[in-house]
Amino acid sequence: MKIVAEYIWQDGTKPTHKLRSKTKVLSAESWDGSFPDWTFDGSSTSQAPGDKSDCVLRPVKSILDPTRNITNAKCYLVLCEVLNSDGTPHETNTRAQLRNVASQVESQRPLFGIEQEYTMFKDGRPFGWPTGGYPPQQGPFYCGVGSDEVFGRDLVEEHLAACVAADLPICGINSEVMPGQWEFQVGPCEPLEISDSLILSRWILYRLGEKHGITVKLDPKPVVELNGAGAHTNFSTESMRNANGIESIFEACRRLQERHEYHVENYGHGIESRLTGHHETCSYREFRYGVSDRGASIRIPLHVAQTGHGYLEDRRPCANVDPYVVTRLILETVCC
Repeated sequence: MKIVAEYIWQDGTKPTHKLRSKTKVLSAESWDGSFPDWTFDGSSTSQAPGDKSDCVLRPVKSILDPTRNITNAKCYLVLCEVLNSDGTPHETNTRAQLRNVASQVESQRPLFGIEQEYTMFKDGRPFGWPTGGYPPQQGPFYCGVGSDEVFGRDLVEEHLAACVAADLPICGINSEVMPGQWEFQVGPCEPLEISDSLILSRWILYRLGEKHGITVKLDPKPVVELNGAGAHTNFSTESMRNANGIESIFEACRRLQERHEYHVENYGHGIESRLTGHHETCSYREFRYGVSDRGASIRIPLHVAQTGHGYLEDRRPCANVDPYVVTRLILETVCC
């Protein structure tokens, strides 16, 4: 019996990290249930110079691998932090930064849910689009059904099944406004769990896309004239979820307004092209919050306003946002 472990990490590509992975095979007879540190060539991932190329992978979370079925083997996905050779967190290790902040505000019991939008591409154009042209008006495609309105469902359903099989906290899927564009949701979870789960869910989606010949992109504005792709981030603390929590929600909105520019700068490369003010969420130059307002920077759901407690939705993050960064910034701004 063998243990087949796919080590996964974020690289140093700028302005947006890419996911990398490589496979380690262990003997089940000598395996104690944990995964050892491993090194990789950081000079090939924009994380080290060639003369000091070794970086360290430190496993932090493992799940069953739903993409592999190997006879006489147990297969795992192993999420890793990247460390320097001396054991300190690498400068690209945004998870370590979140870990420090999350431990400071743990008593406030923060929870997150993230809505991950993405766009499928094949043969250089959004999947399902006519050759050399544009599809009809956007209206029919959101939560649509039928082969003339929905494209790529096979991959979407396979991804859903894989995430469920891996016991990831996926909680929904839907087709989006632009044809060839979809969304899956994860959460609600604590900060590290939501971020880890989103990274693993993204990796599984990319990996399954290989089999279908489909490239999955997190480009925040894949087509200039149409809706962009975001990662709307839902957030609450215990005080926001308690009776009369609406006052804590309004206070959180006021704090987010004070650091609006800093959040926008770190909410994903290309945010200026997505938040133009012409497609749902208001311009990145503006900040506003409101009840049931999908044009606002922060939406307070209608049922939250009616019951007086719940959560807020930060609609600004781009699809390509680093989940460790968006969760850390919200915690720093609202909870610290």
